Amino acid sequence: MRVFLAVKLYRLQLEVFRPKWWPEAAQGAVVLEKDSVIVADDAARAAGVQLGMRRGGVLTLAPGATIYERDLTKEESAQREVAMALMQFSPEVSRVDGTTLLVDVSASLRLFGGMLRLCRQVRIVLRDMGLSARVSAAPTGQGAWLLVQNGQRRFLAMRLLARELDRLPFGTVPDLQPFADWLTGLGCKTIADIRRLPRAGLQRRCGAEVLASLDQAFGGAPELFDWLEPPPVFAARIELPDRIEHAEGMLFAARRLIVQLCGWLVARQLSLAAATFFLEHERGREAMEPTALAIALGEPTWREDHLVKLLKERLGRLTLPGSVIALRLEATNVAPAVPASETLFPEPGGSAQDHARLIELLVARLGEENVLRAAPAADYRPEIANRWVPVHAKIQAASAPAVLPRPTWLLETPVRLLMRQHRPFYGSPLKIVSTGERIEAGWFDGELVTRDYFVAQAQDRSCYWIYRERVSSRDIEKEPSWFLHGLFG
Repeated sequence: MRVFLAVKLYRLQLEVFRPKWWPEAAQGAVVLEKDSVIVADDAARAAGVQLGMRRGGVLTLAPGATIYERDLTKEESAQREVAMALMQFSPEVSRVDGTTLLVDVSASLRLFGGMLRLCRQVRIVLRDMGLSARVSAAPTGQGAWLLVQNGQRRFLAMRLLARELDRLPFGTVPDLQPFADWLTGLGCKTIADIRRLPRAGLQRRCGAEVLASLDQAFGGAPELFDWLEPPPVFAARIELPDRIEHAEGMLFAARRLIVQLCGWLVARQLSLAAATFFLEHERGREAMEPTALAIALGEPTWREDHLVKLLKERLGRLTLPGSVIALRLEATNVAPAVPASETLFPEPGGSAQDHARLIELLVARLGEENVLRAAPAADYRPEIANRWVPVHAKIQAASAPAVLPRPTWLLETPVRLLMRQHRPFYGSPLKIVSTGERIEAGWFDGELVTRDYFVAQAQDRSCYWIYRERVSSRDIEKEPSWFLHGLFG
């Protein structure tokens, strides 16, 4: 059985100008079409503004209200953005009308944990985009569309769907609206009344499209959909409602772009390896070059939460050269998506993807120069072999020649140890618990090192890496010195 999700955007005209993530005007905001109010927010309605009111009446009741002229281009763009974002739930998304989208989620219900959880996640995506919507579900696309026009309902059984559709006013079906007066004269009020009329006479009077629409809604005829195709490359842009002076203030708008990116990645079965945010500044005489904010990922991903965390950390460390008026996001490097591991037991300590996400988050928060990885050099001397480079640096690392255990944490300058009762002392007497490792190297570059290294244990069982300087035959009477060079975890 097929299952369709109908998503109807309401208050779209107002939200394309003043998204929900942007604070509302003190005296409200209204949208006009042909100098007549078609949408008003709560603050404007509280001041007395009503639908159909003229501009002069609005300014009289709420002189400080923000007035917008309806822009069909912006509304269509917002609907396309929502369609792109919903592709993370199913690649089959279709535009039914100017405010409603239809999504075939037949193959996605089990993946997202059932219809209730899927609808909840759809609402979260729409909330992140700053839009309001009603969501309905039905076994037919036309049936789901009719339901969402009259509320937020879900019927997955065809029997229950037919009973609910029969209760709807017949004016809900667009093809019946031109014949409303004639049908009302016949005593028809609901879709059930229309279905009881003779089909032949109804077809002669209203056309075959009416019967076809009803048959598709009730599952009696096949449905054809024009599914949207995701573009071959991703690039999205959003105008900000006002100038933003602080980088953290752009996170809500940037999330709207990230949601679209994730939908595009899932629809094309790709994962993101690198992307670039462009922060656009003033135009005209005071024009500035956009600030580019590159995000590189060690492990490709398509997860929205991880991308938002990375961007949040990067924005927290960014100093803006000027106010920002628009954001643009481009996917600069993508790779085929790798399916999740299907092993029965989870990897101890997390998967490789979890480790890569942690590293990326640390780099975004601390800076790449402060997150290092080991790149040992081929040298016997520990202070030279123990080399660290930035975690994403591309360098050919050589294995250090070591046979006995060596600590990862080496002191930058070895600490000379006290001697008590002919034993090295560091908080407590140290006990040698390993065989010695003799190192004689550096004669070729003038940095000669002659040492004997040991693992020593204190009374609290903590282990240290210490060495004893070798004394030449000329200084045979000199007491050898002990040094602390490393700490074991």
